[in-house]
Amino acid sequence: MSLSSTRRTAGAIAAALALAAGAALPAHAEATTGTADTTGTAGSRNAESGAALREVMFVGNNWDGTADVIEAQGDFRRIARVNVIPDKEERLREIHLDPVKLAFFLGVRQGPGEGHDQFVDDMYATPDGTAMVVSRPSFADVVSVDLTTGGLNWRFPVSGFRADHMAVSPDGTRVAVSASTSDTVHVLDITTGRETGSFATGDKPHENVFTDGGRYLWNMSIGEVTTPLDAPWLDWTKGDRRITVVDARTYQRVKVIDMRQRLDDFGRRDLSDAVRPVAFTPDESRLYFQVSFFNGFVEYDVAADKVTRVKELPKNPATSEDRTTWVNDSRHHGMSMSPRGDKLCVAGTMDDYATIVDRATLRESPAVAASKPYWATVSGDGRSCVISESGADAVTAIDFATGRKVATVAVGDHPQRVRIARVQADWTGPAASG
Repeated sequence: MSLSSTRRTAGAIAAALALAAGAALPAHAEATTGTADTTGTAGSRNAESGAALREVMFVGNNWDGTADVIEAQGDFRRIARVNVIPDKEERLREIHLDPVKLAFFLGVRQGPGEGHDQFVDDMYATPDGTAMVVSRPSFADVVSVDLTTGGLNWRFPVSGFRADHMAVSPDGTRVAVSASTSDTVHVLDITTGRETGSFATGDKPHENVFTDGGRYLWNMSIGEVTTPLDAPWLDWTKGDRRITVVDARTYQRVKVIDMRQRLDDFGRRDLSDAVRPVAFTPDESRLYFQVSFFNGFVEYDVAADKVTRVKELPKNPATSEDRTTWVNDSRHHGMSMSPRGDKLCVAGTMDDYATIVDRATLRESPAVAASKPYWATVSGDGRSCVISESGADAVTAIDFATGRKVATVAVGDHPQRVRIARVQADWTGPAASG
């Protein structure tokens, strides 16, 4: 059996186990070495201690189990590297003593991990800049890493067997994490790790976004993406994919958006309804999103509740048309919007490029070659789109105005998520980095 076939088979086994597990395990926060600091307000200065903060970017190196901290603008030079799995041996002992956990651990490795363990998916800073909060897929948890000592402040095991994308509330006090095998989003106090609430989602929750100043929380579920059942006529096997919008204070459901119906109404029955990375306009009136298997994106009018435009981007002639070879069903994965809302930045993952798209005309700039770009975000000064090149172990900045590459910086193994963060102004790395 080929390696790719083995991966797909293992992914299918893991998916079947996930469905059998149902709602899965109870979740709770565990205190670990050290204590969490009191959280102040987000900004350039911690409200409690008065400590000055500096803006940086966190880059999660998924297969390394590290996060690089780089400058948020300019030359984007690397400042430090943080080991986000200081408890690796303890976690592995627990997993190998539990046959069910071990089955899922191996399933994550051979499925979404492409033969590698997934040690960091997403990360944010606490408002006081003293800790990095990280979701760790293979360990099915969220942890707070003390940026001074490198130790853990707290650990929260999610329900089920895999942690995924996160979002931080606008005030920086809460973090939402997708528990992908239990179809649940947990919302945690970012300082203590205690759960403040949770809600049910569609199959395989993925992206989370706070809107309306933190009043609402949107979750996009993407269904099964690790099975080889990728032919269009087998789309029904992917599960219940939908956007779930909840009140971020009560976690009660406000609205469910089924993009299948909206895409059909627009005449695009050919497109998947698995909503992947998204970008809202600054006034949150329009939502732009990528879907599985598509080289492009969709525009959705929030108030009118309808799809208004679809943009197809160029294909790379070298990209295989065998959909089972595309990583986790994503042809393009990663997008961001300029602060003015006039430009979109799109990561063409399987097509090995990124491009800037004018939002008014939907005309794209010349492609910037990139090796398996997996995410796109905005630099601290708002001038650049920063993509992770997971195939080249680098991050690259592209100027929104010109569409040209302005910087590339080497990082760790398989960078994925890139997030703006604030750390203490004199911070140069943890004592126990790795």
